[in-house]
Amino acid sequence: MIQRAVLTVHGRQFTLNGYLALSKTGGKRLVVENFGAALADVLVKPDGKIFVMRSSQLFRPEWIQRYVVADLECIFGGAPEAGCPVKMLSPTHFVIERRGYTLDLQIVETKPGLQSPEMFDETKRGSP
Repeated sequence: MIQRAVLTVHGRQFTLNGYLALSKTGGKRLVVENFGAALADVLVKPDGKIFVMRSSQLFRPEWIQRYVVADLECIFGGAPEAGCPVKMLSPTHFVIERRGYTLDLQIVETKPGLQSPEMFDETKRGSP
């Protein structure tokens, strides 16, 4: 899936592109970019284990694990946790409002098909 998002943090807005790949076993690989620069690359295994593949100054590993993965699971998880602050405006448009930030995310393209198993291998630190 290709996503476009606006992240608002304390009144400052950041435009982001997201690329989400789903494995047939339930794994998730999300890459978040801004103007072509990877800000976050995270792998969530089917058992829930989190692997931060790449981080940046804007998206530190702890922030990715705590917030990016929570938002990923909130929108794309099979059973979101109670208290998940997501509003579904349409089947492709979501807004998450948390203390300190708002994420307005839209899915702009979905490409069905099998994904490379290497994309879901935490030992492969290359880009998906």
